[in-house]
Amino acid sequence: MKVVIFAGGFGTRISEESAVTPKPLIDIGGRPILWHIMKLYAAHGLKDFIICCGYKGHLIKQYFADYFIRTADMTFDLGNNDFVAHTSPKEDWRVTCVDTGLHTMTGGRLKRVREYLGGERFCLTYGDGVTDLDINALIAFHEQQGALATLTAVQQPGRFGALKIDGDTITGFREKAFRDGAVINGGFFVVEPSVIDLIDGDDSVWEQAPMDRLVERGKLSAYVHDGFWQNMDTLRDKNLLEDMWASDAPPWKIWDDETGARRDS
Repeated sequence: MKVVIFAGGFGTRISEESAVTPKPLIDIGGRPILWHIMKLYAAHGLKDFIICCGYKGHLIKQYFADYFIRTADMTFDLGNNDFVAHTSPKEDWRVTCVDTGLHTMTGGRLKRVREYLGGERFCLTYGDGVTDLDINALIAFHEQQGALATLTAVQQPGRFGALKIDGDTITGFREKAFRDGAVINGGFFVVEPSVIDLIDGDDSVWEQAPMDRLVERGKLSAYVHDGFWQNMDTLRDKNLLEDMWASDAPPWKIWDDETGARRDS
């Protein structure tokens, strides 16, 4: 199964970093967040990626073009114009980077990569969020539902403590619990290929008209994930993820460093 990753936006809310680097290439622990997302899918056996590029997309292509050199120990023989690689990357990924347009909306980006999908069911996510989600369980749930698309529903991590209110009077404070408030679209979709017919064109936003049409048909299901999920929308989010990665057990690192497989598999 192929994995489509939206990686073409401007990342304006994290402009401190995205002014020079496309958001998916912003580092967490010395590796782009895009790499972390791909490691999650690869740990579940999904290693065929389609990257929807846009803003500074050439840098994403360059990252993968240089991946071998970045990750291998190498000796360069300048006199003989030759080099020898002593180690090779552990990732056995296939990565297709597609220029889906600078100003194309998310739905339009998906429509533009249709020819690379082979008419098969695929996974879809954004290039700025990490999770400990069991991707295989998500896929199995989607198959059971018989839906055209399944999204992963999460609750946005609380940024502020919640208030206890009696009438117009604040009676106390408490930390926001997971079940407070409504769940949100956390990305990490499973999608049937016919869904692309619901996308009008470049100006179509995936989260609007196409998903509304799925709802109208009763063909959009929700897989509720109550584990870890965190997006990287702002510099604050980036710093939070950096701190987590520096800890002994970052919650989204579910893969084994040697094999790349899921650790509990």
